[in-house]
Amino acid sequence: MKRLGITFALIEKFCNPKVELRPEKISPMAMGYMFEDLIRRFNEKTNAAAGRHFTPREIIELMTHLVYLPVKDKIQKGTFLVYDPCAGSGAMLTQSKSFATNPEGEIKSTATFHLYGQENTGEMYAVCKSDMLLKGEDPDKIKFGSTLSEYGFDPDLKFNFMLTNPPYGTTWKQDIDNLNVGTDKKVSIIDKRFNLKIKNFKGELEETCLTSRSNDGQLMFMLHMLSKMKDPKDGGSRIASVHNGSALFTGDAGSGESGIRQYIIENDLLECIVQLPNDIFYNTGIATYVWFISNVKEEKRKGKVQLINASSAEFYQKMRKSLGSKRNELTTGHIEAIQELYFAFEDNTYSKIFDNEDFGFYQISVHQPEKDEEGKLILDSKGKKKSDSSLKDIENVPMQKGVSHEVLIEDYFKKEVLPFAPDAWYDKTKMKIGYEIAFNKYFYQYQGLRPLSEIAADILKLEQETDGLLKEIIA
Repeated sequence: MKRLGITFALIEKFCNPKVELRPEKISPMAMGYMFEDLIRRFNEKTNAAAGRHFTPREIIELMTHLVYLPVKDKIQKGTFLVYDPCAGSGAMLTQSKSFATNPEGEIKSTATFHLYGQENTGEMYAVCKSDMLLKGEDPDKIKFGSTLSEYGFDPDLKFNFMLTNPPYGTTWKQDIDNLNVGTDKKVSIIDKRFNLKIKNFKGELEETCLTSRSNDGQLMFMLHMLSKMKDPKDGGSRIASVHNGSALFTGDAGSGESGIRQYIIENDLLECIVQLPNDIFYNTGIATYVWFISNVKEEKRKGKVQLINASSAEFYQKMRKSLGSKRNELTTGHIEAIQELYFAFEDNTYSKIFDNEDFGFYQISVHQPEKDEEGKLILDSKGKKKSDSSLKDIENVPMQKGVSHEVLIEDYFKKEVLPFAPDAWYDKTKMKIGYEIAFNKYFYQYQGLRPLSEIAADILKLEQETDGLLKEIIA
């Protein structure tokens, strides 16, 4: 605004006595919704990049509740650092602090909270810094630039709480170039945030450069936040991060995305995932999920992952008037209902509890021998069976807690492969580990087909309603 010479004109508008914006005239909640609508309109007019979604305040409220409430007794005093690597307007930072320190709220903490954030969109960066100034926060703790390749803070700085809504389905190709990451194996990433150890199929830890595909960097922000977690002996950290469905399952065994999920789950960091209702964001109607990460899990949650399906009609209400793509919203009652599911930590219609291993699988390549027209085996120069490339197949063998991969794979192969391909074999030296979270599969409820008599009655009814309609049209 300063560059365009419109700062004075803008301030003059707000100084107009006809513009009543005092709290006595407009409640903070109403002002918040007005601000959200302005942000939505700004994004639409400037054709904001796909995958950049302003987070509605009720989603931030849900995130802050499930980040802070589980540790409310531990944050009554002291100093805590809160961080958003995709800060946007800064709402997650300020709203989360407000929730924790509200003297009339559920936590009533008297602790000191320092807010840190980074944003690479100039307009949003300016809004965020302005908001920090207005609310008495330190604007110097908001940095400009791409978090993945231009991180603005001390690399050794760690945070107690992190909340974010990273861009998804958005390229991070420029960051890859800046970090000197390449597909060529001779080019390796120089950033230790992404060099992590995960297990191979033998159970041995191997250091691997974990990077997602260049057209979607959302899981890279997750890895970035993992590198900023405090050590458990220093109190640990809690993270809430919004993602679309691809973060759950995109990427085959051995891929970067699968490896990131493997690292998170094998290190027992994933605490809970909440599926949100569709049409909850302003510029997208797709399914979204909030991941809750912690390296200081409660005893009952260790080795476990909770999935909560809050996408059904019991957990949202239709808005009287849509705002862009946002047609649904969460009320205070809905947020409390989701909280109850989280704290109950029980298996029911909307909540499922899993062992970490339930999301893992061993991927094996199944071969069948090549045969001639008479059905005889074709052998290679060493007298060994040749694999018929047209019959090669891939099988995913589910992991089981406490059972070795050798036993699982052999048992699976005997039951699921050999009865249908008696001369098949698999390469025991080229197995891969994969991790995916098939969320919809776990909450699928079979709905039987309607009786034929009911369908026939509906057809007859339609025929009666349209009887003579074709003749009228032709005539």
